[in-house]
Amino acid sequence: MTAAPVATETSRTTAAATGSRATRKVVERGERRSNVLTVLVWITLIYFLVPLLWLFVSSTKDNGDLFTTFGLWFGTAFRLFENIGNVFTFQDGIFLLWLRNTVLYAVVSSVGAAAMATAAGYALAKYRFRGQGLVFGTILASIMVPLTALAIPTYLLFASANLTDSVWAIILPSLVSPFGVYLMRVYAADAVDDSLLEAARIDGAGEFRIFSTVALRLVAPGIVTVLLFQLVATWNNYFLPLIMLNTPSLYPVTVGLATWQASASAGGGAQVLFSTVLAGSFVSILPLVIAFLFLQRYWQSGLTSGGVKG
Repeated sequence: MTAAPVATETSRTTAAATGSRATRKVVERGERRSNVLTVLVWITLIYFLVPLLWLFVSSTKDNGDLFTTFGLWFGTAFRLFENIGNVFTFQDGIFLLWLRNTVLYAVVSSVGAAAMATAAGYALAKYRFRGQGLVFGTILASIMVPLTALAIPTYLLFASANLTDSVWAIILPSLVSPFGVYLMRVYAADAVDDSLLEAARIDGAGEFRIFSTVALRLVAPGIVTVLLFQLVATWNNYFLPLIMLNTPSLYPVTVGLATWQASASAGGGAQVLFSTVLAGSFVSILPLVIAFLFLQRYWQSGLTSGGVKG
């Protein structure tokens, strides 16, 4: 009479112990995964921060300390502000003109690209028309084409239209963002509910009004994401301005600093430009850092959209 309860109690104890061991194993595996991910995050952080640290430290040195001291530590004198002053006064302050050109190219291109990508992505997500799949497939395929492969055709096209060596030679190609169209198509499909559009149509709103008053508010984080991506791409663009522009007064910061670097590498008295080039590079990244600090919450929400559908 007592053998059955004892056996039952033993089986329960065994099952509980087995379950406890399984739980411990799951927790231990989770802790190991967390530790590995933490290490990977720190390695990635160091990978991205070390070049920025080197640039800042190098911007505080003179030309002698650049070649005689450790790259990740300061030199004998702190000359950051002196180097920045040289950046804005060298060659009659042409760096300020380059910086103004860069801001013009980047802002106009990013705003225009975000507007075009938003309109195209919304249309692809919310309308049905003949050839829609072909259009979207072509956009996806164009993402895979490297920009350098399009450099010569773009130059020949703009040369035939007499638009080379002008601001339009930089702005117009930068307005096209296939990745932005793809991102906004995915974002609009997830963020804009079809029932809202139908309700607006029942109330008598036109398609443009629906887009401007309903859809734009819902896809605002995606717009900021595309704007930031295109802002960084245009700001850092070097190859397109290099082949399109011949007038130094039209150069962006990237090409202008490259000309200073070429002069510094040529030897002679131009060797003093090394610290100036590094200080100019440090100054040129500050606007991008500020832009990301102010817009990062919209950028993060835009990137995570479409990852989970409810």
